[in-house]
Amino acid sequence: QVQLVESGGGSVQTGGSLRLSCAASAYTHSKYSMGWFRQAPGQRREGVAGFDSRDWTKYADSVKGRFAISKDNAKNTLYLHMDSLKPEDTAMYYCAAGHASWSSLLLVDDYNYWGQGTQVTVAS
Repeated sequence: QVQLVESGGGSVQTGGSLRLSCAASAYTHSKYSMGWFRQAPGQRREGVAGFDSRDWTKYADSVKGRFAISKDNAKNTLYLHMDSLKPEDTAMYYCAAGHASWSSLLLVDDYNYWGQGTQVTVAS
């Protein structure tokens, strides 16, 4: 059973930074592709960034140059570093694990396991 627990969300001003963490059960990173997703109220969940099985990364166009995904395999932890935050980044952020290929890293349907989410709010 894969368990994912996100943390690090909060409220920041426009232009601020946050680092989200996702603690995963052992060996999750070696077995699955990992991704970060977000969902704003009334909107569909969307992919933000992800690692495939070769550790290749992919980012949504809306966050390229501002967000960076990283991981620490020894700690079984996935990170999302978010800089230059904008009000439109406000959402619940979720960590996910699945068998996504690089081409489908940002697709919700290719992930089987999800965390409970952590809220990010960016004030204008």
